[in-house]
Amino acid sequence: MNFDTKIFVAGHRGMVGSAVVRKLQAEGYTNLLLRTKEQLDLLDAKAVADFFVSEKPEYVILAAAKVGGIMANNTYPADFLYQNLQIQNNVIHNAYLSGVKKLLFLGSSCIYPRECPQPMKEEYLLTGLLEATNEPYAIAKIAGIKMCQSYNRQYGTNFIAVMPTNLYGENDNFDLETSHLFAAFVRKFSEAKKNNLPKVNVWGTGVAKREFLHVDDMASGCLFLLNNFNPTKEQNETGEIFVNLGTGVDLSVKELVEHFKQVLDYQGEIEWDSTKPDGTPQKLLDMTKMHEMGWKHTIDLDEGIKMTCEGYLNSIDT
Repeated sequence: MNFDTKIFVAGHRGMVGSAVVRKLQAEGYTNLLLRTKEQLDLLDAKAVADFFVSEKPEYVILAAAKVGGIMANNTYPADFLYQNLQIQNNVIHNAYLSGVKKLLFLGSSCIYPRECPQPMKEEYLLTGLLEATNEPYAIAKIAGIKMCQSYNRQYGTNFIAVMPTNLYGENDNFDLETSHLFAAFVRKFSEAKKNNLPKVNVWGTGVAKREFLHVDDMASGCLFLLNNFNPTKEQNETGEIFVNLGTGVDLSVKELVEHFKQVLDYQGEIEWDSTKPDGTPQKLLDMTKMHEMGWKHTIDLDEGIKMTCEGYLNSIDT
């Protein structure tokens, strides 16, 4: 991409989209198309079509999505399925109609089966049943991958997809009713340390294993793929138009708790609520493809915890 290439970042105010914008701007890209939900409702098919006709973006990064943790997914399954499908349908189809040079679709590691072999390789997609607690969201993301593949096959587009692992960092959602695990930990442990609380409540048993990637590393990986990954005709036929994006290293929730305690020097007790679900037993991505292409993450876990907790505390103090 040239530095003056017209790039539409859909969902630029969310954690993922805002990180992508920061990365693009830091690298010198100056012609970014950014629209708030009030300016462009991606659920509105006509509004999206009109936008593509009038603005004619050359590249599209589809980071807009309805996201949330286990509680949100269990409470609003229809919303997660409908809204994500609608956003994808509108943006991907109009990217094709307007002749976009390249589109990057942001998916999620939850696309893989609940009992998936570890680490999870891209070819394991659709080889088993999904995790029930986020099935509607996962189905929407799988549809997005297949939509990109199908448009490439039928229309010769250059649409690719990336499946990030669990993300965290600046501009995350720290609402305990709808947040993911890492963001909930950031809030709970930061506030417990600040207010000298005697204990922190944690969902589940702590045995589930998770992989975490800082959102700034995710943005770096997306830009790398935009500049370096163009599926061949054979890859479009076989569905190899998406790649995993993570660290290739995981840890148990109990181990993650210990990292938070150590980084923040929190001395209180941990109260485990085993009546709450653990979710998928393990979600570790196989990073062979990205590593072979020459990309690797740079922010280690403790550094990321420190950065994110400091950012959260600063945001509630201002």
